[in-house]
Amino acid sequence: LAQQSENLPGPGKTWYSAVELFSDPFYDNGPNDKGVGWNILNSLERVGIGFGMAALVGIPLGFMIGRFAFFNGMASPVISLLRPVSPLAWLPIGLLVFKEAQPAAIWVIFVSSIWPMVINTAVGVTKIPQDYITVARVLNPAVMPYMMTGVRLSIGVAWLVIVAAEMLTGGVGIGFWVWDEWNNLNVEHIIIAIFIIGIVGLLLEKLLMLIAKRFEY
Repeated sequence: LAQQSENLPGPGKTWYSAVELFSDPFYDNGPNDKGVGWNILNSLERVGIGFGMAALVGIPLGFMIGRFAFFNGMASPVISLLRPVSPLAWLPIGLLVFKEAQPAAIWVIFVSSIWPMVINTAVGVTKIPQDYITVARVLNPAVMPYMMTGVRLSIGVAWLVIVAAEMLTGGVGIGFWVWDEWNNLNVEHIIIAIFIIGIVGLLLEKLLMLIAKRFEY
């Protein structure tokens, strides 16, 4: 591709830029000029907060939906209606309510992360034999693999969404950094950012897979 387009840098130039970029990933020259390390950490912080809030709400909600048929009947139409909505469609609502980009981005993460947790936890509860439900100690281990599947799916969605959200909201973050490098026509850094986003997403997924294996029975 680099040979066919004069705008795309070759592997050598991209590698040189990566070495230069990671030689000092945590420099700080002010709010709009921070190293790539700070951008990654800020994005992970937003993902962590939004993801944690989604887990606090989504997992108990999934238990209730799976356990109580009446609650399931009320919640299912709402979930079916809201779940297909693009996560970024929620961003203007977040900006309108919170008036700031940071909480708006966290709001988008919360909304996009909650559905896999709710649905998989509810499915896990419905799979439990009725006799098991009378034994509280059996309930959590039986549901845990389903719940961890929802958590693993949610973290992948959250990491994908934060990149797009930060492109729109600005500030410090890997998404904003990509957009800023595009405005500076620094294509090498954009290519490097693609690899960074992929590697971080893979590491998050592997970490949760290791945790999920702990609860396999």
